[in-house]
Amino acid sequence: MNRTPRTRTARAAAAGAGPRADAAPATEPAHDEAAARVLRQFRQIVNAVKAHFQQVERRVGLGGSQVWALAIVREQPGVGVTGLARAMNIRQATASNLVKALVERQLLDTAPSPTDGRAVCLRVTPAGARLLRKVPGPYAGVLPDALRRLERPALRRLERDLALLIAQLEVDPRAAEVPLADM
Repeated sequence: MNRTPRTRTARAAAAGAGPRADAAPATEPAHDEAAARVLRQFRQIVNAVKAHFQQVERRVGLGGSQVWALAIVREQPGVGVTGLARAMNIRQATASNLVKALVERQLLDTAPSPTDGRAVCLRVTPAGARLLRKVPGPYAGVLPDALRRLERPALRRLERDLALLIAQLEVDPRAAEVPLADM
């Protein structure tokens, strides 16, 4: 006889009782196995991201977010903090903190914006350019790079399916603004 574990709801239903409101939905072994496979896939993704950022930090002594910010400024000389925040899809305060740390390490220079006296223009210093040459790419990280390489239909499916998962997790939407390298 093949016995499989059942949830509280399945046991209650088998005993003739109605499902409890707080009970988990009944699952089949195949469903549980699929969930376990997907969990392992998430572990692979998270471990690949962590390994990349650890390699970057060991090689150049900077965190992944700082390297990414430095690379964006190199690609867009004169960009401001707001533009950097937009390019990294992070809050302006987070971008300001990144800029402050990079300026302190003399990897970025700031200059007043010619059009807005309150804003600054950012430029990579020669030391920052040398550091970027040592960084194992991709600068934004392996996950953003892999997502960009997905075909559009696959990316759309993934976006829809992850939205369902996020809804199940009931996560704070502000968590989306924290760079992976800072987790």
